[in-house]
Amino acid sequence: MHIHFIIHEYFEAPGAYEAWAKSHDHTITYSRVYEDEPLLHNVEGIDFLIVMGGPQDPVTTTEQCPHFDAKREQEVISKAIDAGKVVIGICLGSQLIGEALGGQYEHSPEREIGKFPITLTDDGLAHPLFDHFGNVLEVGHWHNDMPGLTTNAQLIAYSEGCPRQIVAYSDLVFGFQCHMELTKEVVALLIENDDLSEAAKYRFVDEPDVLLNHDYDEMNQKLHEFLDKLEGYYKSNH
Repeated sequence: MHIHFIIHEYFEAPGAYEAWAKSHDHTITYSRVYEDEPLLHNVEGIDFLIVMGGPQDPVTTTEQCPHFDAKREQEVISKAIDAGKVVIGICLGSQLIGEALGGQYEHSPEREIGKFPITLTDDGLAHPLFDHFGNVLEVGHWHNDMPGLTTNAQLIAYSEGCPRQIVAYSDLVFGFQCHMELTKEVVALLIENDDLSEAAKYRFVDEPDVLLNHDYDEMNQKLHEFLDKLEGYYKSNH
């Protein structure tokens, strides 16, 4: 299996997604756009495209952020989807998937930074790739926005602060607004690169010391099980 990551900033690291790929000895390649590494021109050689988060949003221009080309990334996402690859987006990545498929991203009702529960919908509970999540699962968050929905999208999970936490766009394409990949190491990087001085003003924003003391292991394991199931489904259909 060949896993390709698009990474927008060094502090938006792939965390538990990368750990899963390494634990399975999958081939891993990267487009670290913050280091001016190129995006893929040909997706035929990959199996999974995983698009990470970032402080940008889908309407950020190259004038505002020279290393981030939203339109070009959407083209790569569309190519991967059309080629029958697995495509997973996290936070900004999920919004770019929605945009590539015609669903416009929106601002989330609440800012969420921390570890808070998501609730699975009926579709989520019935979905074979998510049935191990249970009714409610505590996961990581670090966002202000949320992905757009398409006509065929299934809403898998929501939270009190955000109505679109996990979206299944198809059998192989998924948007995670939540950050199930977070580890304490990744959280430390995010804290260093965000302003949390007004955390107390928000219902769903944890203080830095709280963020660093959360246990992220369970959600990482749930994510790994999802990825195992998704890999199995992909292989059985290729």
